[in-house]
Amino acid sequence: MGGMRNSARLAVLDIGGTSIKSGVYENGRMLQFKETPTQASKGGAFVVNRALAIVHGMGDIDGIGISTAGQVDFENGKIRHANANIPDYTGTELRRIFEKEFHVPAIIENDVNAAALGEGHYGAARGVKDFLCLTYGTGVGGAIVIGGKIYRGAGGSAGEFGSMVIHGKQVIPGERISGCYEEQASTAALVRRVKAIMPEITDGRQIFEKIEEPAVKKVVDSWMDEIAYGLVTLIHIFHPVCVLLGGGVMGQEYVALSVRNRVMEKIMPSFRDVQIRTTALGNKAGLWGAAYLAEQYTKNKEEGYEDSSLHQTGSRNHCR
Repeated sequence: MGGMRNSARLAVLDIGGTSIKSGVYENGRMLQFKETPTQASKGGAFVVNRALAIVHGMGDIDGIGISTAGQVDFENGKIRHANANIPDYTGTELRRIFEKEFHVPAIIENDVNAAALGEGHYGAARGVKDFLCLTYGTGVGGAIVIGGKIYRGAGGSAGEFGSMVIHGKQVIPGERISGCYEEQASTAALVRRVKAIMPEITDGRQIFEKIEEPAVKKVVDSWMDEIAYGLVTLIHIFHPVCVLLGGGVMGQEYVALSVRNRVMEKIMPSFRDVQIRTTALGNKAGLWGAAYLAEQYTKNKEEGYEDSSLHQTGSRNHCR
């Protein structure tokens, strides 16, 4: 496969614990979008073979961009660390596997980083060079964008916002990290809190169907305070142009507006020029970020050099 056309035809994947999203990026458009169940419990090797089969179904391609769960060694295109959601995924050399299979350039990125790049080039932060991106779900994921590129830190995994210790008194001796942001601010934390008073609640959607009930609203308001505490800390450290808030729960207008108001009340007046926005690309943000990276990487490979600026970025989630 391969051989650059006037416009590259790129296979893009977003590998998550629940589904593998996929599409073909060409001429600025995302084509053939679909979602395939990951069946992650079957392990990393099964997931990789599933991803390979998806790309095989796309026809001729010029490059591959992959957004994936887990901490990513961006330089070498491998999984630095993955949690139990995808067993035996740690150490998987995705770039080597895909380049060997398809004989085209492949680039691998962490899913939250990829989503941030997607939003930065095609979505809510288009034209913004310095911003933070946080996603709220099972955990809290984070990405730092400086000068339009992901900041990775020394080991490649900067942006572990979910692991910020914001409740020092709740740190449990012997636990690697406790009292952290995602324990209080994730959607999973909200569900856990509401479930304690309403055992029949199983997900965030059900919570917001009952938001008018005083007991539920009280829990949600307290949870939004927790989100604001972390954001206040990050804004005072980075003073970004904007902060993007993602994850399904941020699609609730009540949440997005209330969090924004809470943050503005708590930050110093000189920091109130920060813009707090919700993400615009939904569950396709990672695909768009993977497409951006693959387009740059494939172009540079074809021209015989690599853009070192692609290799200077970081993030991840999950307090463990």
